[in-house]
Amino acid sequence: MNDDLDLKPWDIAKYPSKEITAKVAPQIASILGLLGEDVNREGLLKTPERVAKAMQYMTYGYKIDPADVLRSAVFEEDYRQMVLVKNIDFFSLCEHHMLPFFGKAHVAYIPNGKITGLSKIARVVELFSRRLQIQERLTTQIKDCIQQTLEPLGVMVVIEAQHMCMQMRGIEKMHSVTTTSDFTGIFNTQKTREEFVNLIKE
Repeated sequence: MNDDLDLKPWDIAKYPSKEITAKVAPQIASILGLLGEDVNREGLLKTPERVAKAMQYMTYGYKIDPADVLRSAVFEEDYRQMVLVKNIDFFSLCEHHMLPFFGKAHVAYIPNGKITGLSKIARVVELFSRRLQIQERLTTQIKDCIQQTLEPLGVMVVIEAQHMCMQMRGIEKMHSVTTTSDFTGIFNTQKTREEFVNLIKE
């Protein structure tokens, strides 16, 4: 890691720990052996270490409090119209099978004297998704974090995702998409929710 780089805590959190890698890699090798693989063949010699590092990256969201990300860029601003960041790509791991689910998140809030950097909204989605998750909880966690940290007039989150646990195994429905939503405050009014829905469809 280059100490001269201006790395943020969430960037540093992506780097795997040598100690954790050393502990996890033998467990991965053991699993591969139990599944019938020859862990000593050429193609698998470095796989346990690679998987150990990859799993740390895919779950690095545990290391950072997303609320701290929002608080790192809060500004006073007298703006009370909808702020929408849509089509935020995300990747997560289903906690039931540890298979990926992925898609897009649409996040909106109506400020009440405070705004945050737009990239910080996407970062909140990223940090919560880089944990073992279910889509319903992910939706609510994003909403609650923004509501509790910025105290806006309202927050709305919609997530559209494909789940590999439904596509690679089980029911094997390749084109199924799951949509979840959650909202607070002024988004309880139908007119405001309709404005949100119309904007994400554009």
